[in-house]
This record gives sequence, structure tokens and C-alpha cells, in this order.
Amino acid sequence: MKELRLAVIGCTGRGRIADFAHRPEEGVRVVAGADKYPDAIDRFKARYKEKFDYEPNCYLDYREMIETEKPDGVFITSPDFLHEEQACFCLEHKVAVYLEKPIAISIEGADRILEAAYRNRTPLMLGHNMRYMNHIMKMKELVDAGAVGEVKAIWCRHFVSYGGDAYFRDWHAMEKYCNSLLLQKGAHDIDVIHWLANGYTDRVQGMGNLTVYDKLPRRSEDNLRFVGRKTAAWDTDHYPATKQKDFYPWIEVNDLNMINMRLDNGVLACYLQCHYTPDGWRNYTVIGTEGRLENFGNWRLHLWNHRTDAYAEVPDVVYNIPQPKVMTTHSGADPKIVQSFVDALRGKFDVHSSPQAARNSVATGCQGADSIRKNGEPLDVPPLPDYLANYDFIRCK
Repeated sequence: MKELRLAVIGCTGRGRIADFAHRPEEGVRVVAGADKYPDAIDRFKARYKEKFDYEPNCYLDYREMIETEKPDGVFITSPDFLHEEQACFCLEHKVAVYLEKPIAISIEGADRILEAAYRNRTPLMLGHNMRYMNHIMKMKELVDAGAVGEVKAIWCRHFVSYGGDAYFRDWHAMEKYCNSLLLQKGAHDIDVIHWLANGYTDRVQGMGNLTVYDKLPRRSEDNLRFVGRKTAAWDTDHYPATKQKDFYPWIEVNDLNMINMRLDNGVLACYLQCHYTPDGWRNYTVIGTEGRLENFGNWRLHLWNHRTDAYAEVPDVVYNIPQPKVMTTHSGADPKIVQSFVDALRGKFDVHSSPQAARNSVATGCQGADSIRKNGEPLDVPPLPDYLANYDFIRCK
């Protein structure tokens, strides 16, 4: 079997997901990495030396890496605002792309990526790893099996305890780099809502505000790339948000977002996101004509399908979700989604995500953010043209 030669753009942070693909004994090798920061390159080299006793080739320019290495596939795990440029370049060079979500920070950018993949007949896969989480997969299985009857409504409450650590200390805080946190964070949840509902949003209305982080102490403008990891990364001692400091010099994105969605199959949905809660998790509720399904954390689902006219503390069915044998990032989903990309490059197709779904989650987030900026004006979500909506971006046909 021909060895698969893979590369990664954006070597640290989410770039670590490529490590799951590096298995030379199985004929898969990460041969190169590109990052604009020399210290990130150094950490990338050190990580592979320690974990694999191996040193990939390294580049400061991703274009040079693609043109020199000519890899079979590339993981693009760079900041959101770079996805469009980098994905299109790789697809134009006929290199299969695994692209982290969100696919882009505008509808036009997402559509340009899909057009590049279509035009060059090159595989494109999106990193919506929540579709590979055990509890989300079980919810999908139950909903599709009719456990709640015909789905009519889906609600998602997203409590982001680490919002101040992850999104208001760097580029995420500016609209020109991420548009809205309805994309960077919300794209996951909008995608799950669409997947569970078997439909896409065609109209959205939003309300939101910047309520906390714009009022807190910030770093100076000459210290944009903050290196104090204890302050810039997750730390449960960073609470309450109002007592924290060292935030990004410019803060524009909302820390509180709420959008209502009407899907093309009649399902109504809402997504609620807050970035300064004391706890961090997502709660999905699916309501159908014959029941209600709800998750509690990642390891338990509750199903109610008998009527009671009071609070039903005890559900009719409890589903305990098995934990991964080896716990990794994102509840064990990352190794599974990486494996599906590797398998797809070898002709075995078991991919849960799709570029169309990724585009439609971003399109919903973009229109939701614009609705908020327009004081809650409802906005239509433009559909994809049929030739892109019906194209298989993995099999390229």
C-alpha cells in the first residue's frame, strides 16, 4: 500500500490533531508542517521528536511546503480568517484538504472553497468533530429511529465557562478575524442542530450583546501575541470574569448571543451562547410529536415519552454513553474524525461531516450575526446552487 504523505498548516493548537494521523507502521506519515511563527515550528519539531522520535520538514510559508512536498493531504488548522485563502490554494494544487471548522468567516468565503474543490475535483473534508462524539451519535441514532416521533423543535444552550480565556485574549475578539462567535463556537452547535433535524436553516433572527469583556483591563497594543499561557489558556481559577485582566486590546465580538432558526423542513430551533458561565457544557433538547430527548453532559441522555403534568425528574429511559477507551481531546472524537479522513484518502468512506453542512452552519451564523447587528431583523439564509448542494466532496463526483 502506498504510503500517505500528509502535511499540516498551523502546527500548534488544533494542529496537534494531525498527530493522530502519524502512524508510519500503518503507512501514514506527517511529512511536513508550516507555521508563520518560528517558535511554533520549534514546538512542533520538539513534539514529534518526543512522541515519535521523528522530525518532519518545516516551513514558514505554507505555499512553499505544498509546492515542495506535494503531499497527498493537508490538515488546515490555522486561524479562521486564513481558511479561505489556504484551502483554496491547496485545492488548486489538487491536495486533499481536511479543514478545521468554521469553513470560513463569510458565506462568500465558504462558497469559494466549495467551488475550488468542485472545480479541481479534489477531496474536501470539514472538521466538525462533534458528529463523531458518542453522545451526539447516539442522539442522532435515536432521533432517526423515531424515539421522539416527528422532530418539531431543537434547543441548544451553550455554557462557555472558558470564553474569556479562549476568545477574548487574542484575534477571536475582533470581527474582521472571526466575524462572530456564532461561527468559531456556534458553527459546531448549528451543525449538530441541522444534523439532528435533517434540515438546514432558511431564515434566522438574532439578538446579542457585548456585556462583560469590553469593560475589563486589556493588554497594550504592542503585546498582541501574549505568551503567558497561564493567562491566555484555560484556568478554572479565572472566575468570575469581572475579576480578570490582560484581555485583547480590541474587543468587538459579542459575549452573549441568541438566535432563532427556521429550518427548510419546518423544524424550529434556537441556539443560546454565553461566554462567562461558571460551568462549561452544551445542552441539547430535541422535542418531537412523541417525546423529548436531552443530553446531560457527554455521558448521559434522558428520554421522556409519557405525559406527566409536573416536573418529570425521572425520565422514561436513561442512556449511559460509553466513554472512549482512550480519552483524548473532544471526548475522543478527534482520533475518529482523523481516521475517517485517512480512510477516505484510501477509498474507504465513513465520513459523517460534509462541506455543504459546514457551509450552511456558517451561513446561518453569518446571517444570525448580521441580524443581531440589524437590531434583530430576520434574514434569509441563501441556499447553495444545486450543483454544489448535490456534489460528493469526498468521492469527488
